[in-house]
Amino acid sequence: MTVRQRHEVAEAETWDLRDLFRTPSNWEAAVEEIPEILPEVTKWKGFVTESGQSLRAALTAREAVMVRLQRITHYAMLGEAGDAADPENQERAARASSLAASVHAELQFIDNEIMTLDEDTLDEFLLEDRQLRTFERYLRHQMQKRAYQLPDAAEAVFAGMGEVLDAPYGIYERSRTSDLVFPDIPLETGGTHPLTYNSFPEVEASQDTAFRRTGTDVFYGALGGYESTYAAVYQTEVRRQVLEARMRGYDSVTEMLLMPQQVTPELYHRQLDTIFTELAPHMRRFARLKKEVLGLEAMTFADLKAPLDPDYAPKMSFEEASRTIVEALRPLGPDYGALMERAVSERWVDYADNAGKRSGAFCANPYGVHPYLLLTWHQSMQDAFTLAHELGHAGHFALASEHQRAANVQSSLYFIEAPSTLNELLLSRYLLDHAEDERMKRWVLLQSLGTYYHNFVTHLLEGEFQRRVYALAEKDTPLTAVRLNEVKLTVLREFWGDEVEIPDYAGRTWMRQPHYYMGLYPYTYSAGLSISTAVMKRMQEDPDTAEQWLEVLKTGGSKTPLELVEDAGLDMAAGTPIQEAVDYVGSVIEQLEHAFTGKDE
Repeated sequence: MTVRQRHEVAEAETWDLRDLFRTPSNWEAAVEEIPEILPEVTKWKGFVTESGQSLRAALTAREAVMVRLQRITHYAMLGEAGDAADPENQERAARASSLAASVHAELQFIDNEIMTLDEDTLDEFLLEDRQLRTFERYLRHQMQKRAYQLPDAAEAVFAGMGEVLDAPYGIYERSRTSDLVFPDIPLETGGTHPLTYNSFPEVEASQDTAFRRTGTDVFYGALGGYESTYAAVYQTEVRRQVLEARMRGYDSVTEMLLMPQQVTPELYHRQLDTIFTELAPHMRRFARLKKEVLGLEAMTFADLKAPLDPDYAPKMSFEEASRTIVEALRPLGPDYGALMERAVSERWVDYADNAGKRSGAFCANPYGVHPYLLLTWHQSMQDAFTLAHELGHAGHFALASEHQRAANVQSSLYFIEAPSTLNELLLSRYLLDHAEDERMKRWVLLQSLGTYYHNFVTHLLEGEFQRRVYALAEKDTPLTAVRLNEVKLTVLREFWGDEVEIPDYAGRTWMRQPHYYMGLYPYTYSAGLSISTAVMKRMQEDPDTAEQWLEVLKTGGSKTPLELVEDAGLDMAAGTPIQEAVDYVGSVIEQLEHAFTGKDE
């Protein structure tokens, strides 16, 4: 088995970046054009808040530049995501990053001048200029940040150094995709099996216990050769955030990172506390079930993702999965279905498996074009859930882009994972309803549990790790590889208790997560899934809920996350959706216990 190079991949398996720019030459021309159009914005320097009309004109001009810049950066970023080993992709990505930093620095004056406004004057502007109201959420948010604003010169330095300040994430990604090399996995039958970063999920989910455990040892052993470097990179990222929070006068770095999400520290801590405490007993019960069914002498860290029905692994092509997902999402209406059909048929999705490709999955949203989705297809029905998830992001972004101006498309991270996880839940429901035998139903239940495992366990434990890391960083504790490993081990062992043997190498799990370079992102997966679980329940009780949900998606980021949740008919502040989602996980595990052992409790 050899890993294909990018040029060996069929075009149909890759995304079509020509929708952004027809040729690299067109991209070059767009890069050259940016300095030429900046004066349309900079001419407002010193006059941004002169009137409501000047404020709207300055914001509109900046928005036009940022939309063009977004296309430029996405073209470069997506090219590198598809093949980070390509020197041309690397060069374009570096140039785009540098250009973005310089533009942000050049246009920082707009936010600086907005923060000189008082609330009464802003209210007058909004009353006088109806078109300015489309920027109201942005303006209100900027006013909230005023208390933490630095002098203009300092803000200009921060903006101008964006490329440098964001370097830890770039270094981490470049290392993961280009430099990280793994030895082959030795096989009991002789010979070896190749191992890459992107192929490791297949190893984790292998039905061969010896191969799975050996492959996990090899993977984390190889990571160990990079842990000091990765720790230094991650510590730089965390240290930068802590220092900035102190400079700006925040009570904590957590408060600073939550402000863009428009979420209170109380809600953040409750989300983590509730799930970490209430979910653990359910998952330990699942670990016991897996140990019993697989006949394992011990349940180890390497067995957590082992298939519970190892002889049953339905295969599915990308084309078949696409058709199935479109059918599964019919409850969301014909227009949403047509959007999904476009995504899978018009090369919005890059699902090839090739060397140099970024691991994991994501959905990018260049405004005015269409979303782009990345994942790696392994011909498994399980991949269909990843595709459904990313299509959920695509549907959300596309609807918001259609109904909102660019400044109002992006919703809070606290809400962002709700549309994606709802699609997974709808796919599970569809497959359960159309399963032809009990074994298939059992498999679908396992995949449904997999949705919760990924968002409620994997990302929840990452969120808890982050919380503890920031607590250490606030005390200026050095974040060495040894200390980071210890923190991760403690989190894993506290959650799984005595039901799972957690070896020391599992402490390196933190090295696998790029989300740590995206602020307080990991915990938001559990928030999104709590919301989508409640919405799914309401949809089953009242089909009209689907139309209400689509209206929420069209709202984009023009409202706060709790306002969006309220528009969906939920009350996140009460905490009920979180507890309901945890209880649902328990019910799925009970069904699996009955399906595999015949036991009823």
